[in-house]
Amino acid sequence: MTAQPYAVRFSAPAAKILATLPEHVEDTVWDVLDAAAADPWGFGQWNADDPEGEDVRYASVGQLSLTYWVNRPLCRLSVLTITWLG
Repeated sequence: MTAQPYAVRFSAPAAKILATLPEHVEDTVWDVLDAAAADPWGFGQWNADDPEGEDVRYASVGQLSLTYWVNRPLCRLSVLTITWLG
């Protein structure tokens, strides 16, 4: 039996940013989130010095960075920020 991927939710600020991104960047956001949903801890911890913050992660691909929180009880990823340097 394989584990179900985590559902993805966006914070209001992240949703606003997503709506303004070019289509190819939005596609990349979804590709990164697909990978994160399948393995939420596969990306780096936001602050590796914070032992209680292991569920806040960042995923970075080229000029795109996402910060998300792994909500274990609800099996969700909450996207906190999206940064695109383009």
